[in-house]
Amino acid sequence: MEFYDRDPRLVARGLLGKVLVREADGEGMAGRIVEVEAYLGSDDAAAHAAAGLTPRNRVLFGPPGRSYVYFIYGNHYCLNVSCLPDGVAGGVLFRALEPLAGLEAMARNRGLTGELTERGRRLLTTGPGRLCEAMKITRARDNDLDLTMPESGIWIGDDGARRPRIAVTPRIGITKSADHPLRYIIAGNEFVSGPRSRSQ
Repeated sequence: MEFYDRDPRLVARGLLGKVLVREADGEGMAGRIVEVEAYLGSDDAAAHAAAGLTPRNRVLFGPPGRSYVYFIYGNHYCLNVSCLPDGVAGGVLFRALEPLAGLEAMARNRGLTGELTERGRRLLTTGPGRLCEAMKITRARDNDLDLTMPESGIWIGDDGARRPRIAVTPRIGITKSADHPLRYIIAGNEFVSGPRSRSQ
């Protein structure tokens, strides 16, 4: 839990290269975390916590290391992990994964048919909505779970992969506080959902 009890910017950097694992309905899936965005809480206009504590965003104000799932644009879910001590809001959004295991199940969950080409693999979990659909992540089932515990059915593990080279850019897909350099990616990774460079 100490890993998440920190500034979201530090947590975001530390998450890159780790593995998001999902076990649901008898299927196992896993993907390497290659793109995330940090959200800084009440002082961050783009963060859900900027409006203060509400029933919808209460997970962000709770203990660190919990899943915060929300529905956006009326058609897809987004997965975040809470950061900072209990009572202080902060979080990290998962934007993209490099698929590692359970690719056939991911494709089926996304409604993709036919052979999994290189382009098809990129369509599985590149983007926050796609990765949630591929891993069958929903708010009703997966909000406010402990992402440090396999018993949750969704958790973050470490397979000992070499520490990646990190690039930092402004967050994407938002209008408020859009210029802040709070998007962290594994530089050059083909599964990143947007620009792949601009190291800092």
